[in-house]
Amino acid sequence: MNHTILVVDDNQAVLDSLRFLFKQEGWRVVTLAEPRKVVEQAMREEADLVLLDMNFTRDTTSGAEGIEVLQKLRAADSDLPVILMTAWGTVDRAVEAMKLGARDYVTKPWDNARLVSAARTQMELYAARRANRNLAEENRLLRSDLDKSHDFARIVGESPAMVEVLRMVADVAPTEATVLVTGPAGTGKELIAHAIHANSARKDKPFVKVHVGALPEGLFERELFGNVKGAFTDAREDRPGRFAVADAGTIFLDEIGTIGPAQQIKLLRVLQEGEFEPLGSTRTRKVDVRVVVATNADLKAEIAAGRFREDLYYRLNVVEIKMPSLRERQEDILLLAEVFLKGFAAKNRKPVRGFTEDAKQALLGYEWPGNVRELENIIERAVILARGEEISSRELPLRAHDGVSQPLQPAAVNALGDCTLEELERAMVERALKEHKGNVSRAAQALGLSRAALYRRMEKFGLG
Repeated sequence: MNHTILVVDDNQAVLDSLRFLFKQEGWRVVTLAEPRKVVEQAMREEADLVLLDMNFTRDTTSGAEGIEVLQKLRAADSDLPVILMTAWGTVDRAVEAMKLGARDYVTKPWDNARLVSAARTQMELYAARRANRNLAEENRLLRSDLDKSHDFARIVGESPAMVEVLRMVADVAPTEATVLVTGPAGTGKELIAHAIHANSARKDKPFVKVHVGALPEGLFERELFGNVKGAFTDAREDRPGRFAVADAGTIFLDEIGTIGPAQQIKLLRVLQEGEFEPLGSTRTRKVDVRVVVATNADLKAEIAAGRFREDLYYRLNVVEIKMPSLRERQEDILLLAEVFLKGFAAKNRKPVRGFTEDAKQALLGYEWPGNVRELENIIERAVILARGEEISSRELPLRAHDGVSQPLQPAAVNALGDCTLEELERAMVERALKEHKGNVSRAAQALGLSRAALYRRMEKFGLG
């Protein structure tokens, strides 16, 4: 890391000597010859350490001026480390200053090796304190967002299938059980994970979401378990992984069926032992994390095919909550559509209040391969395009076929004018996902795409 040190001394020879010493360590050095602007300079330069002489021209023996500056620095940033430089005559005053918040002191003439070691230690500790402070703020924001948004109230549904899901959530949320949420893409698996956390004893702790299906294999370990400084070429500082961020809270691992054998072994250990080593570290870290996972894959079929570990499956599947497709909860289609309409009308300041009868029939007749997420996407589009107070079938990207609404299909050559390239691309993605029963890896292979590229298209069209 390119640390910045602010050196404050009224002796130019001292400043020059220390600038040369610290630059040999690869550190950035800012010097100041008088104390009046120390706090301003430290904040402006984003200093990682202040090396402060205790004696200036006003009083060369007592060290009072140095203590006065120390107190101002502590008031501006109580974490910023300050190392004092003192002559032998004011060592007792330097010790007194450490009680006021100085991190260390060195005597003049100083020992180069000891000074460099003390500076490096204090700057590394300061970086760790800042990381923890940022992590605390991130956790606070996560908790705030959770309190505002994620509870049973956001789960809309009156169908028997959804009543059973809500009953399962209510039963499992207060426990510490690992939960496997299964079901087709777009059915609201993440919302269920949020509801489990929000109704658990961990609700005031972090909720951390990881889309493991979108993680390249080489980033899996770093993202989940973190790394130490120097673990690889660009690792300039320690970086906490998602399990560390989620400590005492809940981690939600989406698309768990896509991870490879090596990643499955690492995850199994965390579930079994509650511990891991950050990348590049030999030190084991213990965590207390509740795990909720989701997948649209058939994990039993993946086990039979040798692609998923059976022992990991049983660790994950302590309790399984199966999310129904939208077609299995047809009673909820119009209810959900009304909720989405109200929200998007307010967001876009549109005077849209309902659906025409033909629009309702179109919504009820469509197969909904993208489930609730696709419905939400379509209603948002319809609200934006609506010209009056009601949405008609004209604003819905659905077409009637033999009395049943169908998604837009790739047009025949003589009808290309009826279908945009975006509609064509969406239809191909829908068809591939349907043909391969939601298996993203196989659908991507059939389309000639990488898995990450297909995920991007699914997110674009509201199908993921």
